[in-house]
Amino acid sequence: MVKIFAVSSAGGHWIQLRRMRPAWDENCDVSYITTKREYEEETKMEGNNAQFYCLISANRWQKFRLILQLVSITYLIILKRPDVIISTGAALGYFAIRIGKLLGARTIWVDSIANADELSLSGQKVAKYADLWLTQWEHLAGDKGQGPVFKGAVI
Repeated sequence: MVKIFAVSSAGGHWIQLRRMRPAWDENCDVSYITTKREYEEETKMEGNNAQFYCLISANRWQKFRLILQLVSITYLIILKRPDVIISTGAALGYFAIRIGKLLGARTIWVDSIANADELSLSGQKVAKYADLWLTQWEHLAGDKGQGPVFKGAVI
């Protein structure tokens, strides 16, 4: 059974990630990792055995919280050893992709739908560590393997 970590920060990143859930089937062992405890009930209502983990919220201006977030996602990845990590961002997803790649997981980054004019900062930074980097805006797709790939939009 394929172990998938579906990782995102709260808010729009989470909504986007949840819209992709039909992409993983019932033969997958899915764990949702986010930064808002209230989302746990939403995942339980699906009726599957998806696991839920709530980690500390942090952004680039909260250095100490970022360190705690990095430590917690690293611990979880080492403990659970996912086969695939998919993320819509932001900092939590960035760390998950980086650590997951180091430990042999396949990694997928889906750049935020909110970034219609330019790619997200996290997306730009994590791009070289993602096995697949996607954008939901065709005009932001890269040419000849440079930059993200456009395969359609979630919305």
